[in-house]
Amino acid sequence: MDLDALILSRLQFAFTIAFHIIFPSFTIGLASYLAVLEGLWLVTKRDAFRTLYLFWVKIFAISFGMGVVSGVVLSYQLGTNWSTFSAVAAPVIGPLLAFEVLAAFFLEASFLGVMLFGWKKVGPGLHLTATVLVALGTLMSAFWIISANSWMQHPTGFTQLPDGTLRAVDWMQVIFSPTFPERFAHMVMAAYLTTALVVGAASAWRLLRRGREDESCLALRMAIGMFAIVAPLQLFVGDLSGKDVERLQPAKLAAIEAFWETRTEQPFHVVAWPDRAAEKNLFALSIPKMGSFISAGSTQAEVKGLKAFAPSDRPPVFIVFWAFRIMVGLGVLMIGLGAWGAWLMWRTTGPETSRWFLRAAVAMGPAGFVAVICGWIVAEVGRQPYVIYGVLRTADAVSPVGAGQVSASLLGFMIVYAVIFTIGVLYILRLIAQGPERIAEAPHDPNRPPGAAMAAAPREAGQ
Repeated sequence: MDLDALILSRLQFAFTIAFHIIFPSFTIGLASYLAVLEGLWLVTKRDAFRTLYLFWVKIFAISFGMGVVSGVVLSYQLGTNWSTFSAVAAPVIGPLLAFEVLAAFFLEASFLGVMLFGWKKVGPGLHLTATVLVALGTLMSAFWIISANSWMQHPTGFTQLPDGTLRAVDWMQVIFSPTFPERFAHMVMAAYLTTALVVGAASAWRLLRRGREDESCLALRMAIGMFAIVAPLQLFVGDLSGKDVERLQPAKLAAIEAFWETRTEQPFHVVAWPDRAAEKNLFALSIPKMGSFISAGSTQAEVKGLKAFAPSDRPPVFIVFWAFRIMVGLGVLMIGLGAWGAWLMWRTTGPETSRWFLRAAVAMGPAGFVAVICGWIVAEVGRQPYVIYGVLRTADAVSPVGAGQVSASLLGFMIVYAVIFTIGVLYILRLIAQGPERIAEAPHDPNRPPGAAMAAAPREAGQ
């Protein structure tokens, strides 16, 4: 493979967005979790809810900051590496991204200070309102980002001028493109599952090392409740999204399932080894007829194969096929973990007494992040060779820069990210390992604001 400017620009964008998506996928769910914790504390006055809030709010603050910083890099890349795309699509994409900044990011930033440092300075009702508004801001941010991406997946409500630039003619069709509802629900639930798995893993880790403690038992049970309910729903919403892909992006569907021939009664390939050059699967373990049923709802449905499309219009099948199976496989494990935890809560003394379950919960902690990254790989790599599906090819969207310039910036990003984000993630993991007990026990004032707890945490850790 020749590493020209196009390939390097794609690698650079993939590298930076893979780092970035880790943090929003966590903070979207964590913000809502914090709002629930504070609301439950105000209603029940149970100290465990407040302790958990004070602990997880500092994790949220660090993750939110790292998400903002990594997101800024992406916006600059649209101008440096993808200037042609920016020039062509800015009249449509630009307002959506502007709304994300104005309506979402400003809302989050405005109330984040109250949320972090207003614990003793404002009333409990106002502080809860600030937390809820920050959570709402994260959801609004996801709304506009998914709206822009969904439009790129299936552009509607626009016209193309003679000079090639795009103009919106119906903003409702632009914002609510046909794939948007399922994709937005899919992303939000993925964020909630990611947060629940991290909270469950952190709580299970504490229970394995420290024995039974009220805060960890409570957090673990709340996490189990989340992925026991949401994981099966995610499978249902994912299936609806897959039906959209079959209808609107048949080439992507063919790559996801490694279908080469157009036929009825397509088999479902559980595992396979697709070979793009040979235009066939070198190996496949398949279930007869299930491919047509899963893709189109009927075993008699005809589903297009990759050979129905010109070779230049086919996505990279190997990457898309395996990324999809990793995502779905982890989703099935999440369903299993939720069902196991629910059964333990119903039939035994509780999940906190099962060391096997606790070990499984710890092992599943990173699963949400991996599934989210794989899901975005399916969505973005599966859309190739288009950056705006059916309208603008990726090769025509890249900036007129040399491979040397892009490779230098890519190397710089890799070095900076390796240093800064490794430090940030290790610090977050260190705080998680300390657990909520340290924050609850260290201050004598039970109403100490989260900001003070955040400032004191490093000092307390060194004692």
